[in-house]
Amino acid sequence: MRSFIFLSLSFLFQVSYAQQLDIQGHRGARGLMPENTIPAFLRAIEEGVTTLELDVVITKDKQVLVSHEPYMSSGICSKPDGSPVTSTASKDLNIYEMTYEEVSQFDCGTRGNTRFPQQQKMATSKPLLKDVINTLEQYLKDNDLPKLSYNIEVKSSEKGDEVFHPSVGEFSSLVYRLTTGMLSKDRFTIQSFDFRVLKHWHEAYPDITLVALIENRKGVEANLGELGFVPDVYSPNYLLLNKKSVALCHEKGMKVVPWTVNELKVMKRLVEMGVDGIITDYPDRAKGI
Repeated sequence: MRSFIFLSLSFLFQVSYAQQLDIQGHRGARGLMPENTIPAFLRAIEEGVTTLELDVVITKDKQVLVSHEPYMSSGICSKPDGSPVTSTASKDLNIYEMTYEEVSQFDCGTRGNTRFPQQQKMATSKPLLKDVINTLEQYLKDNDLPKLSYNIEVKSSEKGDEVFHPSVGEFSSLVYRLTTGMLSKDRFTIQSFDFRVLKHWHEAYPDITLVALIENRKGVEANLGELGFVPDVYSPNYLLLNKKSVALCHEKGMKVVPWTVNELKVMKRLVEMGVDGIITDYPDRAKGI
């Protein structure tokens, strides 16, 4: 009887953990569809993600745009005349100096992405965050699907202030007003590599879940010391993690969600370490873990 009870509890724990594991579609489903586009987010939903990871920048007319770079990438975008954006011209096509109407004329899907040969090529432009949320929320409703979360990265840097984006305060205010106007606060998180952003949100909007993105080798303690507070989620490059660092994060009350994990064997290894979620370009590969 004791053995049966133990096995039953063990099974329930495993089921509970599997249900709690947060599978995040990186830029939607970048390995399968053009990144940070509505088709990519819809595909990620179809693949069963629990969170959509995306990036935002600001246009000249102060609209919140979904884009990884604050300019037109030479790797994926084409000009309105159909010619590829060149590497020399890329950063001159500064989104912060363009209206959304101008941005929408660029195609960032037809060329595909050489790094992701499985990615489906299609004509598509960079969407506004409000259009992404409206479209996806309607899709979830129409298909009787459960609500999911949005992990929104504020793309900023000190060198980019008032060049590629507004100041941290203005940038944050634009994102906060839009997100809280469309989603309940438990349905989105704010992430950034720019600790200035996280510090601002921690002070100005203390009820918002914050995610510290990490790409350095300083370690958990040093990064938290620099940040000045303990965020809700610690999100490092997966190569920086081991069981000890995951345990330390949990001791400090943080969830651990590494990026960007594309190989199934690595996903499984990270789950064994005890991570709380995984950010991946291929949400189809994460099914069943």
